[in-house]
Amino acid sequence: MAAVTAPRIDAPGRRGRSGWLTLPVWLALMTGAGLAFHRWPTWSVLIGIGVTTAMAGLARWAGLSIADLGLSRATWRTGLRWGGAVVAMAAAGYAVALVVPPVRALVAGGSGAWSQTALAALLVIPLGTVVPEEFAFRGVLWAVVRRERGRWLATLVSSTLFGAWHVVPALGGGSANQAFDQVAGSGTMGLVLRVGSTVAFTAAAGVVLCVLRMRSGSLLAPMLAHAGINCLGVGFVQMA
Repeated sequence: MAAVTAPRIDAPGRRGRSGWLTLPVWLALMTGAGLAFHRWPTWSVLIGIGVTTAMAGLARWAGLSIADLGLSRATWRTGLRWGGAVVAMAAAGYAVALVVPPVRALVAGGSGAWSQTALAALLVIPLGTVVPEEFAFRGVLWAVVRRERGRWLATLVSSTLFGAWHVVPALGGGSANQAFDQVAGSGTMGLVLRVGSTVAFTAAAGVVLCVLRMRSGSLLAPMLAHAGINCLGVGFVQMA
């Protein structure tokens, strides 16, 4: 019986009909999405659904297959296993942080009612943040660049833009930004440090999420990891 070889995702593949024309369209869509999220934060779920729908259309226009996007059913189990492992590690980290008084003090008092926390964890974060971001950055963008130039350039481009995507959130409020200000200060230099640190941290996180995408062959791995870290994070703030 002939051996079955799994398809590689580390080398450039067949170019789609649109080639690099996909990238400026992607940038235009995500720029508009970022402005919309900033202008109408209470509508983040609807905006997120719109972004995901637009990205699905862009993926079709670019000639990307379900497998290119990391959504092939054959990879679901592996993706869930890798993503689940990250969620378990994140849960352990938050549990340890809860018993460290200085860490708890940094975020204490920054949350609302448990009902708001549940709504954020079950609806707002998954549909307004995780799904659109993962589908855009580790799904469509990563797949397009990988097809043209390989997985490592895809990882570099995706992660760099993922870091840049967080500039506007770093300029706003929120418990994480308030906690950073307590350490670095709230003046101009503190703001510069906050934005720079946020961009660097999220770009590095983007690399990790891309590696999860590569190792598992599934977009479900970074999606589950992203959702777990963010959703457990709001729970941590609530309990602190």
